[in-house]
Amino acid sequence: MTTVAAPGSRTPAAAPAHPSPSRPRLDWRLRFAVLSLIWGFSFLLIKVGTEGYAPLQVTLGRLGFGTAVLAAAMAVKRQRLPRGLRTWGHLAVAALLLNALPFALFAYAELTIPSTLAGICNATSPLWGMALSLVALSEDRPTRIRVAGLGIGFLGVLTVLGAWQGFAGLDAGGTAMALLASLSYPIGWIYVRRTLAGSGESHLSLTGAQLLLGTVQLALVTPLFTSMPTRFAPLPLLAVVALGALGTGLAVLLQYGLVAEVGPTTAQMVTYFIPVIATAAGVAVLGESLAWSTPVGAVVVLAGAALTQVKRGG
Repeated sequence: MTTVAAPGSRTPAAAPAHPSPSRPRLDWRLRFAVLSLIWGFSFLLIKVGTEGYAPLQVTLGRLGFGTAVLAAAMAVKRQRLPRGLRTWGHLAVAALLLNALPFALFAYAELTIPSTLAGICNATSPLWGMALSLVALSEDRPTRIRVAGLGIGFLGVLTVLGAWQGFAGLDAGGTAMALLASLSYPIGWIYVRRTLAGSGESHLSLTGAQLLLGTVQLALVTPLFTSMPTRFAPLPLLAVVALGALGTGLAVLLQYGLVAEVGPTTAQMVTYFIPVIATAAGVAVLGESLAWSTPVGAVVVLAGAALTQVKRGG
């Protein structure tokens, strides 16, 4: 993606955009809403998927079905995979940091934490990105507003986790994995920005290759740590299919269209709707409990994340 920090696609951040010459059939606001819903429900789908399959199997299925959607889109648009061993090498690292690792961490995390908490942890990605960019990207200079946003955001994280009561009732391992998954995304974005900027390849071509490489990585690792399912539970299987085809494949295509039409700044706003939808879905559909500190802390996290996106002079 260009500069959009959203959880569903995790695509190369510096590839040039190639807007479609034809006007999209659906208004961008409707597509924005659909993208928010898809990514918001992704955490529910992960939870349902892990009820029938191992986390690595859920992740492999997610990447496989997502790759299939992008392969179909590439065939329709008659685009080829990128060339050059150097590009493929960088994409392999991007696939690990932006797809294979965070997707697997979220799946493992949701074995022990609610999908609502996983969705809120995901919202910390802009905070991690802000902190890392101050060190890794010389053009991102700190401002008082952005530093304040960083502090406010992490105060919100402590509120969500119930720091004042000693993190009582919190699964430390699952929460740590969800936060590490959220940290992996900005590390991947910075890596891609430094290595694949100006590659000349289209977004679709780079992302198709990236998801393909992520699928290969999981296909090699999954048999080493899991055994073949003895039965294929239908509801978890449908959740994995939806997670891959919609939450990874279709979401990428929707995101690209939004970035091309309304720009990355507006498209990035989808990030702030995702934890709200994830929380609502977890409570309404899965019956997950919700302490007062969770929504209050989430609002603080999102406020801090929004402030970290304020540019100098803006």
